[in-house]
Amino acid sequence: MSAVIETQMLIRKSINIVFNAFVDPLITSQFWFSHSTGYVEKGKLLQWTWQKYGAKAEVQVLDIHENSLIRIEWGEPKSKVDFKFEKISAMETYVTIKNYDIPLQGQALMDFVIDSTGGFTTVLDAAKIYLEHGISPNLVQDKFPPFGAAEE
Repeated sequence: MSAVIETQMLIRKSINIVFNAFVDPLITSQFWFSHSTGYVEKGKLLQWTWQKYGAKAEVQVLDIHENSLIRIEWGEPKSKVDFKFEKISAMETYVTIKNYDIPLQGQALMDFVIDSTGGFTTVLDAAKIYLEHGISPNLVQDKFPPFGAAEE
């Protein structure tokens, strides 16, 4: 049995706005990474950057269904991530992030689960604040030290 990490959040915006926020790097960079090499499109190989941390991730977009699903493979070690979007009402979208196919065992797997769960929870919290209130919350940027002047 392999580990599956799942986080979720209701965002009070239409499904097309929420879905687009995860596809368009100009929007996503307001609540998650600081830079992307392009839009999330099926078959694309992207690089996401977190400037403050000097971190980069190679992201392979495996599948995408408008207003429904984004499936990627990313990270070290590589794992799969599904972003699922469910329309609850005209102005409510339920987003679920599921991380799976994690090729680790023992303590390394436990550490990965803790990091991934916290990371994706922070992303959803930040997306909710940004999309519902128009505030760039800097939650991802402020999650780990060093804390100092703004990076951008």
